[in-house]
Amino acid sequence: MKVSKIAYGIFISLALLSSYASNAKVITVEIPVIEKEMLVDNAGTKHNMWTYGGTIPGPVVRVTEGDIVDFSLLNKKSNKQSHSMDFHAAIVDVLDEFESVRPGKRKDFKFEAKYPGVFIYHCGSESMSEHISRGMYGVIIVDPKEGYTEDFPKPDREYVIVEGDLFENNATPTEITNNEKWKGVLINGKQFHYDPVHDQNATQVLESKPGERVRIYFANAKINENAAFHPIAGIWDKVWDNGHPKNIRHGIQTIDVAPAHAIIADIVSPSDRPTNNALVDHRMKSALNGAITVLMNKPDADPKMGKGTNLVIN
Repeated sequence: MKVSKIAYGIFISLALLSSYASNAKVITVEIPVIEKEMLVDNAGTKHNMWTYGGTIPGPVVRVTEGDIVDFSLLNKKSNKQSHSMDFHAAIVDVLDEFESVRPGKRKDFKFEAKYPGVFIYHCGSESMSEHISRGMYGVIIVDPKEGYTEDFPKPDREYVIVEGDLFENNATPTEITNNEKWKGVLINGKQFHYDPVHDQNATQVLESKPGERVRIYFANAKINENAAFHPIAGIWDKVWDNGHPKNIRHGIQTIDVAPAHAIIADIVSPSDRPTNNALVDHRMKSALNGAITVLMNKPDADPKMGKGTNLVIN
């Protein structure tokens, strides 16, 4: 079977697996764990982080409801820590599939993506607080098998935003668990990642054209605190709790997202003029310490941003 390599070290292939339901697709996903120094802001500050595939968040895994995920976690021999993978989209055995893997070892397991939505994945090894806060998280999107509907319309653009904690580099696992030595919030791995308004070193924003439906897959990877996700100068047109098409709400100003939870939120800008939105965690401690993202709605928006597999802007 031929396997093609894509970004962040994922290897994806399709096959038939007779032990599962007939006609089910098998999506093969292989992710290495890479412990490395990472930039955590736009000014060049580096911290010792532990990553899935060398990025924060880890690679976006996207499948369709009913697919079988054939997963392999590779803990590189050069790493110092044991690591694991906890897919919130999986119904398995925590003591088996989610067990820790020592450096130089791998863990293989399969699961059926039974429920549509957007789910976080993260490391569950001891101390879980430290592993998650050092960047070991990402999202898996499970598209509904029935596709787009009136209640779940096709978006013009899609972006993934994952909010995580930043602690001082020397914080101990106990201090991290107790929210001590907390420094701020990471948006896709950096404070103020897409916010040149509040950070002069920021060079990127999210983009769309006026009137487009922009879909945000938002996950809260903070270890203790909820996120209050709000679009300044806008209203969430539709929101799906956990990303499930049946969990729909309309015209929402702020969505409360618990730790290790995720939602889908759509925003539609005015079609008659350029505008801007600030997508914020309305808990001011979070917003003013990194959790603000600028969405620019302009006629000359980059046609590649938020399209295809370009859901996380690096």
